[in-house]
Amino acid sequence: MANKALVIDDDKVTLELLTFQLGAEGFEVTTAETGAKGLEYAKSSEFDVILTDLNLPDINGIEMVRQSKMISPETEIIMITGYDRAEKAIEATRVGAFGYRVKPLQFDDLMVDIRNAVESKRQAEINKRQAQEIRELRSRLTSRKSYEGIIGGSRAMQNIYEIIENVAESDANILILGESGTGKEVIANAIHYKSHRSKQPFVKVNCSALPKDLIESQLFGHVKGSFTGAHADKTGFIGQANSGSLMLDEIGEMPIDLQPKLLRVLQEKVYYRVGSDKPQEADFRLISATNRDPFDAIKDGQLREDLYYRINTIEIKIPPLRERMEDIPMLAEHFLHIYGEKYDRPDAAFEQSAYDQMLHYNWRGNVRELQNVVERAVLLSKSGKIERLDIAADGEPSVYVPNAYAAAAVSSNGGEHRPEVFSSEQVPVAPAIDLDGERLFESVGKLIVERLNEPEEGKENEDVFNSIESGVVQAALSRTRGNKQAAANLLGVYRPRLYGMIKRHNLDAKA
Repeated sequence: MANKALVIDDDKVTLELLTFQLGAEGFEVTTAETGAKGLEYAKSSEFDVILTDLNLPDINGIEMVRQSKMISPETEIIMITGYDRAEKAIEATRVGAFGYRVKPLQFDDLMVDIRNAVESKRQAEINKRQAQEIRELRSRLTSRKSYEGIIGGSRAMQNIYEIIENVAESDANILILGESGTGKEVIANAIHYKSHRSKQPFVKVNCSALPKDLIESQLFGHVKGSFTGAHADKTGFIGQANSGSLMLDEIGEMPIDLQPKLLRVLQEKVYYRVGSDKPQEADFRLISATNRDPFDAIKDGQLREDLYYRINTIEIKIPPLRERMEDIPMLAEHFLHIYGEKYDRPDAAFEQSAYDQMLHYNWRGNVRELQNVVERAVLLSKSGKIERLDIAADGEPSVYVPNAYAAAAVSSNGGEHRPEVFSSEQVPVAPAIDLDGERLFESVGKLIVERLNEPEEGKENEDVFNSIESGVVQAALSRTRGNKQAAANLLGVYRPRLYGMIKRHNLDAKA
C-alpha cells in the first residue's frame, strides 16, 4: 500500500509542487489550504506523515502540530516555513514536530526527513502493538482462573498455561507427567485445540487398557488375513489420527518390544500395517502421558531411554492438588456449579467448614477425587448448604511448606516459640531500597537475588518464589490485622486464592 501524506499550506504553488514530487515517490497525497481543513482530514483518515506550514491563515503552525498530535500521536509532523528562526524550530519540536524545513525547499533533504518520519511512525505502531500484546498475554497468564477448560490460578498452573501458549502451534512432541487424577487429558485437550491441527481428529489411546497381544494391530492397523481373526482391513489409531493429534496415555505400559517400532515411526514419519509392506504416511502430533517417573520406568526396563528422549521434546509436569492448595476453592466452585445444574440444586453452596476440610485433606486422587466428592456432596445436600464433605475427618493432612519465619523462631526446647535476640553487631545492615513507584519491586528483587547462595552441585536450591509468596502473604495479613478480604484486596487476588495460600504456607491469619 502507498504511504499517505497530508500537506497543509496556503501557498498553492507549494501544494502543487509537493503533490507532484511526493506522488513521484509513490505517496498518496491529500492537500489542505487551511489548518481547519487539515485537521478534518487528520480526523477522518490516517496519514503516515503530515507536512504543515508554520504560518496558516486560521491556525498557528505550532498549534497545528499540537492538535494533530492529539488526533494521531503516532503520525510524525514536519514543519515548513519561510522564516529561518531557531526559536520556532525549538518550539515546534517541543510540542511534537518531527522536523523543521525552511523554504525554498531542497526536496532531497526534505525526502530524507519524510522517509525517517514514516519509518518512525511504523516503528511506533509496532512497539505499541507489541506492548499491547504483551499486556494482554500477561493479563491472560496472571489473572485468569481457567484456560482452555483447565481450572486453576496458582503460579504452577500459570506456568503450564504459558508453556501451552508457547508450544501449542508447533508440532513438538509433548510428554505430560502427573499423578493419577491431576488432569493430564485436560492438558492434552488444551494443547490439541490450541494447535493448527484443532479441526482434525484427536485420537486418545490408553496403553494400559489395550490387550498386550493386540496393541500393535490396534496402534498400526492391519490388513485382512494378516492373523487369525483379521477378517477385514483395519486403519489403526495412527491412521485415524492422520493430520491430527495422537495421545498415548500411560505410555510406560506399552510393551517394550513395540516401542522400537513407535520410535521408528517418529523418526521416519512412516509406518506399516500388520501384514503389509506398503508404507503409510505418519502425519500426527504425539502427546504422551504417564503417572510414573519416566526414569524409574527406564530403570525397571519398561520404557526405552531412546524413546523417552524422542517423545519428550517438551515436558509438562502437573503438580498434585496438595501442592497447589489455592486452586482447590476454584475447582470446588467449578464442580459445584456443574453438579448444581445437573442435579437441579441451584442453591448449593459451601460453608466455611467445608472449605476447611478441603484445605486440610491430602487428596490422593487429586482433581478427580475432589470432583467426585463435590458431586456426592451436591447429591446429598438437603438445605443447599454444604457444611461437611464425605471425606475422612482424620485423613492425612496436606503437605505444607514451612513458614521460614516461624521455623526460625522455634527453639529446640520442646518446640517452644521464643523471640530471637540479636546484638547490634549481629543485625545485618540492609542496603537502601528505592521506594519510588515501579522501582520498588525491582529493588526488592535485586536485594533478594544478591543475597542468594550460589547453587551447590548435586543440591537443589529452595524455591525462592515460594518463600517470597509466603513472606508477602504474611506481611499483608499483618498489615490488615488478619482481615483476609482486606489482605486479598491489597494484594490484588481473589479471596479464595489468598485462603489457599494461607493454608499452603501454614500461616496464621490472626498472628
